[in-house]
Amino acid sequence: MEQLLPGVASGAGNDGRTITVRDLLQHTSGLSDYIHDVFPDPSAQTYFANRWRAYQPEELVALAMCHEPAFPAGTHWAYSNTNYILAGMIIERITGRTWEQQVRHRILRPLGLEHTDTPGTRPFLPHPHMANHQQFTVDGPMVGTTLPYRPFDSGADGSMTGTARDLNRFLTALVNGQLLKPAELAALRTTVPVPQGSGHPAGTQDGLDLFLTPLSCGGGYLGHGGSGFGYLVQAATTTDGRRTVTASAHSRPADPQTANRQEDALRNLMDHALCRTT
Repeated sequence: MEQLLPGVASGAGNDGRTITVRDLLQHTSGLSDYIHDVFPDPSAQTYFANRWRAYQPEELVALAMCHEPAFPAGTHWAYSNTNYILAGMIIERITGRTWEQQVRHRILRPLGLEHTDTPGTRPFLPHPHMANHQQFTVDGPMVGTTLPYRPFDSGADGSMTGTARDLNRFLTALVNGQLLKPAELAALRTTVPVPQGSGHPAGTQDGLDLFLTPLSCGGGYLGHGGSGFGYLVQAATTTDGRRTVTASAHSRPADPQTANRQEDALRNLMDHALCRTT
């Protein structure tokens, strides 16, 4: 990575010379997740006080570089949004075009995904859309959080909006080889184990950020989920791309055990939908 972004991943024991692009995309870089810096206090007050602030990618990476790496690159797995920010910077360094421009040119237009967009730091959703609600404290009120929190998920780590239909079409095309050459698709599906306690079901593996999750009926499904203030999304497709499903919830509880049950319920829904034989 150092050759692509000289001096960017440095400080506090971080060393870009030891980190590969695969480490970034597979979450084996060990880099700190910047979101802990831009939302250190999980409260409604922090959300309202900071939700309009926007950062440049370089600023977010600099925040992460203030922390020591969790482990030497390539030796373990831990999800970090900083990895995506760096990947977006690499895209622009290599191609001369932003990651948004590349996504529109290489994915959205060829697949006809007319209802998917890359809004950047523009914190408004196209109508019609669901309303999100977040409970910041146990037994506290549900707070309207439909307006995205601009300090994170405003760059290459999550600044996209779309519909379930578009997301299903994308996953199907990806798995069926419409977007990548065979060798690239094989690299995407080359996985490492995701450790227990990381919020994923037992036996989950991570490719180049395409997760392989076991199915109760055998085999597994490919996909990627996401969550934020007031929402939870799971998107998955069978490994042959023949069945694809996206499901979402639009309220999030503060109690961790209740939140885990909500995530488990969504995963069970995915499992039942993808294991159906009729």
